[in-house]
Amino acid sequence: MKRIILAMAFVVLLLSGCTSNTPSEETTEAQNNGLTLEEKVGQMIQVERGGMSLSRIKALNIGSVLSGGGSAPGNGSISQWQNMMKQFDEASRGSSSGIPVIYGIDAVHGNNNVLTATIFPHNIGLGAANDPDLMRRIGRATAEEMKVIGAHMNFAPALSIVNDKRWGRTYEGYSEDPEIVANLGIPYILGLKEYGIISTAKHFVGDGHVKYGTGEGDFLLDRGDVDMSVEALMAIYGPVYQSAIDAGVDAIMVSYSSVNGNKMHGHEHLLTRVLRDEMNFKGVLISDWEGIQALPGTLDEQVVNAVNAGIDLLMQPYNGEEVYYILLKAVKEGRVSETRIDEAVSRILDMKEKAGLFKHSESFETYKIGTDFARATAREAVAKSQVLLKNDRVLPLSKNQKIYVMGPAADHIGIQCGGWTVEWQGTMTETFLWGDSILGAFKESTDALVANPEDADVIVLVVGEKPYAEMRGDTDDATLGGPLSLEGNLDAIALAKKYDKPVVTLIVAGRPLVIEPYIDDWDAVVMSFLPGTEALGITDVLYGIVPFTGKLPVTWPKETSGFDVTYLRFERSSEVLFPLGYGLEIK
Repeated sequence: MKRIILAMAFVVLLLSGCTSNTPSEETTEAQNNGLTLEEKVGQMIQVERGGMSLSRIKALNIGSVLSGGGSAPGNGSISQWQNMMKQFDEASRGSSSGIPVIYGIDAVHGNNNVLTATIFPHNIGLGAANDPDLMRRIGRATAEEMKVIGAHMNFAPALSIVNDKRWGRTYEGYSEDPEIVANLGIPYILGLKEYGIISTAKHFVGDGHVKYGTGEGDFLLDRGDVDMSVEALMAIYGPVYQSAIDAGVDAIMVSYSSVNGNKMHGHEHLLTRVLRDEMNFKGVLISDWEGIQALPGTLDEQVVNAVNAGIDLLMQPYNGEEVYYILLKAVKEGRVSETRIDEAVSRILDMKEKAGLFKHSESFETYKIGTDFARATAREAVAKSQVLLKNDRVLPLSKNQKIYVMGPAADHIGIQCGGWTVEWQGTMTETFLWGDSILGAFKESTDALVANPEDADVIVLVVGEKPYAEMRGDTDDATLGGPLSLEGNLDAIALAKKYDKPVVTLIVAGRPLVIEPYIDDWDAVVMSFLPGTEALGITDVLYGIVPFTGKLPVTWPKETSGFDVTYLRFERSSEVLFPLGYGLEIK
């Protein structure tokens, strides 16, 4: 709790330097009062960019458009994004209400939807860095690279608290420690605000605490059930979300998960009684992608129950028109009150005013992508996210040492970036990627690379996981030979051992992996997490240009069976290889 209090002090300091975007309640109320019921209902619908024609968006006064993971115009170039955004803006401004759409994307580690964008480490690596000022700068850089394409709303930060590392979204959370999560989420929100980007804390509530084996369909954890009382759950998550609310988070996205069998998208007690009445959240509550359709009953019943539970903006990518007419009919029949609609629309209009949408459209040329500031910030983040797990006097490397770099993750930017990069589940297609691979970073850092391992003074072995995202990333076998591991991991490990040279192993993964069978054969081990495009941050620490300062943001187990062990489960400490907060430094 002490660190959360310190984080809030940091908020006060940063807010004093932020440009105020506070909307006029009188203005948005007047706008709301001037709308017809049909226009109001349209504002509550969010569709996918390919899910509704421009003419229907205009006719229905649709309030919001999004790009799902991997959804980009053409090949995702800046000019294609800009042209598309102009079309949506013009269509909505030409509607009967004249209210422009707000466009949302998952820019979860930089604007990962756009070619040539700066890709930052995923959140688990930023948790290892645990640097609030760095997070604010990452928020600023991400916001500017969103502004380049005209996007307004970022579905970030994830305030997930990682309780079981078998979960495929482990890397989307900063830590298993709620205080670290609050410490980093707040400045990121404020960094986005500096450029007028709408922030979205997610996923409310308990997404990281679902019980193993309760996942939706065949998935082990994702979209599963939280098996604890509401009071116990909010004791964990409440302070984190309260800190985000106090920092002025604009929107909160509802979790796919359930609490004691009750789906969050229909949980009126938590969404309205707790979040609104007790925590005083005044922003927009948005559903997740088709999230209301996990509720029981017909689509008609799902829409009514979700809106009455407190959801303001319905993310219905491909059936937005159907949902529009269902909600309109429900209001006319009295199953949803007009007061509830007015409440939701007022919040949406407030959010749009914060984003500056009622002003003249900004020029895309005002902002840049891949700036020196963004890339330097990402490189710094990579360096600070590296966690030194073992060092038998082999690090730091010398520029005079002959280095052989090997392993399936050594020369692949897609692996470094992980999920939510170009594609929803990430990509292994190199032609779509940019930046420096780890091997590329070594080539820029030293002239002493060798092509033959026999000639090397030190072997750098780079192993890890395939890219993945939600659902598909759940696993009960987080080993270096498991189903999500990179093909070639085990062969590379055996080959590196064969040469009887000092081995420095880098692990490129979104969670801890089982390494106990191999660690005695490695002279140094570094957890690199998912560093993104600026791999020079890795060579910066390996060569001692920048010190190792990263600390594990999650507990590192010995076996997959211990992946649900956290710092709170002291009775299972024998299952832990490295505790939360572990990380060596080189004196």
